[in-house]
Amino acid sequence: MPNPRIKNEEQYEALVKKGYSKEKSARIANTPDSGKKGGNAKPYEDWTKEELQKQATKVGIKGRSYMNKEKLIHSLRTN
Repeated sequence: MPNPRIKNEEQYEALVKKGYSKEKSARIANTPDSGKKGGNAKPYEDWTKEELQKQATKVGIKGRSYMNKEKLIHSLRTN
């Protein structure tokens, strides 16, 4: 029986099987563009450290001022 609170049930199930938490899977599956690819952002490796820190601030990563570029990228990808 489909969950009426999940907009993209197929993506939700795939994320849960991959190991994501139910909460994070639901949040991703309920985004307006869920299941679609094709963002125009350049890869994090091409961003400057300052751009990465601004993005980390937006998503609320703690300790970002002490991180080097590699740790910022890792934190943004695993947040």
